[in-house]
Amino acid sequence: MSDSGWQPSASIATLRLRAELLRRAREYFTATHALEVETPTLVRAPVTDANLESLEVRRADGSRAGYLHTSPEYAMKRLLCAGAPDIYQVTRVFREGERGRMHNPEFTMIEWYRLGIDHHALMRDVEQLLTRLFDGLLQPRPSSHVSYASAFQQCLGLDPLACSEAALCAAIAARGGSVPASVVDDRDGLLDLAMSLHVAPSFPADRITFLYDFPASQAALARVDGPVAARFEAFWGAAELANGFDELGDATEQAARFAADAAHRARRGQPQRALDGDFLAALRAGLPRCSGVALGFDRVVMLAARAAHIDEVLAFPAERA
Repeated sequence: MSDSGWQPSASIATLRLRAELLRRAREYFTATHALEVETPTLVRAPVTDANLESLEVRRADGSRAGYLHTSPEYAMKRLLCAGAPDIYQVTRVFREGERGRMHNPEFTMIEWYRLGIDHHALMRDVEQLLTRLFDGLLQPRPSSHVSYASAFQQCLGLDPLACSEAALCAAIAARGGSVPASVVDDRDGLLDLAMSLHVAPSFPADRITFLYDFPASQAALARVDGPVAARFEAFWGAAELANGFDELGDATEQAARFAADAAHRARRGQPQRALDGDFLAALRAGLPRCSGVALGFDRVVMLAARAAHIDEVLAFPAERA
């Protein structure tokens, strides 16, 4: 490493902007009566989602101490089950193998939960927060709201809830995309590929786009209504900023989804992950009706700072940590 490697990758001016945006975020949550909470970064049970990998922490004797969390979701829902009001958290999260223009293995997430509302009301909450954060920095045009099915229809001319894997492959290839052999028979893998290559890049780069009603197979921890999940993502252009759910409160269904995650991991040769028994016990005690969302704060700072790479808004990214 050169002699300059000790220096931050973000300018001091950008770090001041970052601090200002954090201040605005906390002011917003205080004004909307959300309680700031803190939950453990080192957890016993990692995420089961096959699309995420947790960083493992080992003690000096080689035994496992736990995992660095990929999200505070399970712990925050345990607080809700214990009677907490609307809550939010600003926290560092960690994801193995994520590095690139918009990814660093360690990043900042703002996650929050509102009681008694659905995901459509939470989209308005996200929009209000982003409007506050961008005030005086960006002038976004009015936000767009589009269903997952409509976005695919407009961009690729097919119904993602009903079309065949072959039709998805053909639509991706017809627009110059390459389909890896590993996802040819993986419907959700093909949908994710089409989203990243074609659908998300079609979203306008001067406003927030809310994409909602994902396929039920991509529900994650959201409620399901027939063929769709009560889930949304917020984008700025092709960049995903937030992922939100009308939260699943059924412990039996959640356990079944954990089992499905385990089977998916086994098919892909990924490490098996123990289920979070405390989270399931909390759900059995009762999760109040709520919706929750995780916002990638570093990406918001990138937009506000007009940065092209995440390193421009981090003091010390992975290679300088």
